[in-house]
Amino acid sequence: MHRRESRQVHVGRVAIGGGAPVTVQTMTKTDTRDVPATVDEIRRLAMAGADIVRLAVVDMEAAVALGAIKREVGDFPLVADIHFDYRLALEAVRRGIDKVRINPGNIGAEWKVREVVAACGERGVPIRIGVNSGSIEKPLLEKYGRSPTAMVESALRHVEILERMDFHDIVISLKASDVPTMIEAYEEIARRVPYPLHLGVTEAGPGLAAAVKSSVGIGHLLAEGIGDTLRVSITGDSAEEVAVGLEILYALGLRQKRLEIVSCPTCGRCEVDLFRIVHEVEARMPRVERPLRVAIMGCGVNGPGEAREADIGLASGNGVGLIFRKGQVLRKVPESEMVDVLLEEIARLGRTEEPSTTVGAGS
Repeated sequence: MHRRESRQVHVGRVAIGGGAPVTVQTMTKTDTRDVPATVDEIRRLAMAGADIVRLAVVDMEAAVALGAIKREVGDFPLVADIHFDYRLALEAVRRGIDKVRINPGNIGAEWKVREVVAACGERGVPIRIGVNSGSIEKPLLEKYGRSPTAMVESALRHVEILERMDFHDIVISLKASDVPTMIEAYEEIARRVPYPLHLGVTEAGPGLAAAVKSSVGIGHLLAEGIGDTLRVSITGDSAEEVAVGLEILYALGLRQKRLEIVSCPTCGRCEVDLFRIVHEVEARMPRVERPLRVAIMGCGVNGPGEAREADIGLASGNGVGLIFRKGQVLRKVPESEMVDVLLEEIARLGRTEEPSTTVGAGS
């Protein structure tokens, strides 16, 4: 997949843009002033696979708390989310934050912007310009309405301020809750500036609706080669945001999944309890050291083909199944033994052998 060329910035140890792998971000739900709770959530999100975590900085107490949080989480990359008050950005930088999300056009006099830019430049801290469709400046709304053009022009105004101060460690986001608007805005900004882009559908809603909207919008842009980092917005657990973000990257081959399960949705031909088998395999899945593709199929139409193409496969029917390993039949097992035998083979192959070419390359 050809990706748009962009400048590279570094959020602590993590690179964004310039050909670096697409990263997954999320945001803590805790009050940043509650250091123990916030540290616990960051650690949990890191375990879930987040590359970068953003924290709301609502006042000076929260900005000061960033220092203690950074000491606890070490070099894990953190972003300070700040609106309007330049002093919070300065304090966040002093406390060791790795990136600042603040719009330079919204923090007042130019001397305030210069102070933030100088502090970020001195410590190598990038600035994310974040434009949401719901917070476009009034003159642009009057001229363009709530449109992709208004979002792009708003972002360019903020960019121009930073460029005038010779600051170029910039990341841009243009988020809307309407997927077509979001897509059009990112496509337009991608043609006009060289900076890395942070993708997202904002206020996407709860659960399934948010996952679908984010997958369509973010996935569409990534398939076009647009986007360097992403955040899935879900009204719910931040770990769910990370999981959906990772699945988007897996689906496009932009990241290699450690273990992929291919399973049929089932139909009237299925003669085993495939729902139970798949859910039990997921629940008991061993940790593997190599990427594996596992096929769990419920009938003889596509089952044997998918099972042969996977690293480990099950093709079942009439209460029994054939277990495949690298395309070769290992044995026939009754339904009662399918899960145990599959898990044994997954553990054995995941420890000892190279994966087959059926797993995407990723990045």
